[in-house]
Amino acid sequence: MLRRVLMITFTAAALACSASPKPQKMVDGVQNIKPDEQQSLVLRQVVNLIESYNYKKLEINDSISSIILDRYIKALDPSKYYFLASDIKDFDKFRTELDDDFRIGDLSAPFYIFNVYLKRYNERINYSIAQIKGKYDFNQNDTYVYDREKMPWIATTAGLDDVWKKRVKYELVNLKIAGTPDAKNVETLTKRYENLKSQAAKFNNQDVFQLIMDAFTEAIDPHTNYFNPRNAEVFNQEMSRSIEGIGATLQLENEVTKIVSIVPGGPAFKSKQLNAGDRIVAVAQGANGEFEDVIGWRIDNTVSRIKGPKGTTVKLKVIPVGQELSSKPVIITLVREKVILADQSAKKSVKTIQSDGKPYKIGIIQVPAFYADFKAANTGDPNYKSTTRDVRLLIDTLKNTDKVDAIIMDLRSNGGGSLVEAIDLTGLFIDKGPVVQVKDLRGSVEVDEDKNAGAAWTGPMGVMVDRLSASASEIFAGAIQDYGRGIIMGTQTYGKGTVQSSIDLNRLVNPSILQKMASLFKRDSKGVIVSPQGSNAVLDKDGIPQLGQINLTMAKFYRVNGNSTQHKGVIPDINFPSVYPLDKIGEDTEPSALPFDMIKPSNYKAVADLTDIKANLLRLHEQRMKSSLDYKVLNEDIADSKKRDGETSITLNESKLKAERDALEAKNLTRLNELRASRGLAPVKKGDKIAKDENYDLVEDESIKVMIDLMKMTEGNRLTNVPKTFEK
Repeated sequence: MLRRVLMITFTAAALACSASPKPQKMVDGVQNIKPDEQQSLVLRQVVNLIESYNYKKLEINDSISSIILDRYIKALDPSKYYFLASDIKDFDKFRTELDDDFRIGDLSAPFYIFNVYLKRYNERINYSIAQIKGKYDFNQNDTYVYDREKMPWIATTAGLDDVWKKRVKYELVNLKIAGTPDAKNVETLTKRYENLKSQAAKFNNQDVFQLIMDAFTEAIDPHTNYFNPRNAEVFNQEMSRSIEGIGATLQLENEVTKIVSIVPGGPAFKSKQLNAGDRIVAVAQGANGEFEDVIGWRIDNTVSRIKGPKGTTVKLKVIPVGQELSSKPVIITLVREKVILADQSAKKSVKTIQSDGKPYKIGIIQVPAFYADFKAANTGDPNYKSTTRDVRLLIDTLKNTDKVDAIIMDLRSNGGGSLVEAIDLTGLFIDKGPVVQVKDLRGSVEVDEDKNAGAAWTGPMGVMVDRLSASASEIFAGAIQDYGRGIIMGTQTYGKGTVQSSIDLNRLVNPSILQKMASLFKRDSKGVIVSPQGSNAVLDKDGIPQLGQINLTMAKFYRVNGNSTQHKGVIPDINFPSVYPLDKIGEDTEPSALPFDMIKPSNYKAVADLTDIKANLLRLHEQRMKSSLDYKVLNEDIADSKKRDGETSITLNESKLKAERDALEAKNLTRLNELRASRGLAPVKKGDKIAKDENYDLVEDESIKVMIDLMKMTEGNRLTNVPKTFEK
């Protein structure tokens, strides 16, 4: 129903907006990047979708236009390194025009701004390259202001020259302190800036459009986001934890695509012909396809050639690691497959701890995201990948093979994902009942429940969270807390209490409009589709332009107790100091975020009343922390970090800078060895590598102790005999 309503509105808007965009003002000295027709269409429709279906129910007006302009300029030049004050004054004429322009699909103003930015960027890079070989006195007591965000825009080119000369000096003194020869430092920094210049030359209209749409959508709310076709593909792969391709991670290095790692089980892994460090110089489609040289290509364009539907063939020309780029390449033929990204999936570990002469086995399940391969599920694949399915298998192993006494779910740095997965995962730990309430833009409240009787794990459990735990993580942690099902440990979570619907824009546009656009793209004599000059559109196999995807905020979720997690997040039962600054990271730091509010609680029956138990757990935790050197050092590190956050400049005097660095390194090494001694480990010297099994995780270690305290208080699996019932 939603899709049908959206399509009617979408098509009507497409036909109604017939005004022509203004001519784009050209910028001297750069190859001006221009928008294309598809982007104009997308912009008009996103305006319409936001005004019609966003939860805020707002109109794109002059006030929003002003916010978009400020966000866009800040995204391009956050530290005021490139634009002149005169540029900013020039851009101010667009302050109240973007809302009207966007409504008719006119992108001329923001593209003009970007082209000015590109000109200034190239000017700064060219100037810096010319300064690298200059003579510098590293005994002067001058300073470099690296954070200019709160300072005024620089008025003159000479003023920018001064900033960038100091930046070059700062980078040179950093290399000098590392102990490398001056000639090598000049070579290293020259290559660094030449690479920046080369990457800037690869900017296209898709990149610019994405920046514009980010500024636009985030002016509405932090989680309404547009993804251009390639970014939409990446987003959906992250959700499914799978890709269709060869199973290799790639990066661009000196204009050449290099293999960083091989995914176990993928075609590249099975072939035994590719290794980390190999460089891909050409790609061909099919067993008989012609090779395309990909040296100097953008990494996303190369990746798009290598990836493809499972069962299809791709050929690569590869220079093996260790060989010169001039060496004869090896030709490798691979058949693409569906590759599961196991490293980004839920995984388990088991810790055995002795306490009062008794061993306790604790299973820890790390969940990096709430993912689900919806495409595979919709096609009936019985083995489709999802968080809940993966965790269920891990619980089965922990319970029946490892025979653990308790389970801790580690949701630290888990930014969320699928709402359905949050509900289903909660269902593994409760019998059945409400998990989350969702209020839509009409004000209607729907209660989403776990309807499956029984639980995969009924024993003691805990949940670890931090400031980066958001959205679906907060639904899960909040439900576990509200049901009295377990103990929440860590720091206050992010506070994202909104629900987004992913909308494929191609599915909403009248096919005749898409066909009209497709006619602009011709095929050459070999049948290859050729884009019009200046267009970087992504086409499907039939030559239809792909418009991308919008994740639109259309609802807000609430805990079963009626509280929103918006702004406030989930407050742990056992609280730790946050290594992430709470005043800079979190929903309550976003100006466009929705407010906190409450609705009526849903009908749910708590498993237990843990009020008294939590008080005792907190008392024991605080006693341990009073004598914990790790806890003391953590608080000191946080205080030091806050102090550094307030600094905006750094000395360019070599001896002073080196003395500061040496003092900091010595302080950190002393602290590290004090901590190692407290754990019975041998001291380390500067430069020593620390074994992976010697790394210490205070929150995990203390959470395990909290779980042992819980088991001692509740005699194993039995929590308490005092359930609570909550009703509307």
